[in-house]
Amino acid sequence: MVKGSCYCKTVKYESHGRILHFINCHCPDCRKLSGATFAPFLIVEANGFKVVLGEDNLNPYESSPGKFRNFCRVCGTHLFRRGEGIVIIRAGTLDDDPGIRPEADIWVKYKAPWHDIPSNATRIEEGFLKKK
Repeated sequence: MVKGSCYCKTVKYESHGRILHFINCHCPDCRKLSGATFAPFLIVEANGFKVVLGEDNLNPYESSPGKFRNFCRVCGTHLFRRGEGIVIIRAGTLDDDPGIRPEADIWVKYKAPWHDIPSNATRIEEGFLKKK
């Protein structure tokens, strides 16, 4: 199980489902939305994910057609987005150690020029990992 929350603790979530992937994303959307060099995230099974506090304080933003990213309307933290059968959780919002480490860097073609990815990391220049 993983638990997480926004910066101000107004919104809290739990995921009891299987963690499918732990990824570092370098795409332009993730970089801009996180304000960071890359965005680490967990992909978890949707059926085990639930918002346990503050669901009415979530502000969905449609970043592209049908793609809603959920932010805390109080502090602005980008927490997660739901997909088909999955939830993508921003790893920076975790309140504890998920017990695994990132398995790959994706969309490396768009990485920030000042950032060096370790040479032993799995890199995917364009796109995503195949489903497990």
